[in-house]
Amino acid sequence: MVPKPEANDMQEKKNKTAIQKRLARLGGQIRGVLRMVEEDRYCVDVLMQTAAVRSALKVVERLLIEDHANHCMEGAILSGDADEQRTKFREMVALLEKARD
Repeated sequence: MVPKPEANDMQEKKNKTAIQKRLARLGGQIRGVLRMVEEDRYCVDVLMQTAAVRSALKVVERLLIEDHANHCMEGAILSGDADEQRTKFREMVALLEKARD
């Protein structure tokens, strides 16, 4: 029997480094938007940056969903535990619904 993956176990997930880099970059983008607002920059310029932040965050979400499918859901499938499989499936459906918004 394959051991169940821990809910917060990111060690084996292939996208961890990419996610960390993207989140660090996002932090810089957010600080840049804050500076733009503090400097009373042109609204359209600020909005263009917020659109870039949203786009970058969607990439992070896709990477996390991919890891959830490849690690957590696969672990549940391999475990043979029907309740765990249902739980992971429901989690994925909820994630996909939230990602669409």
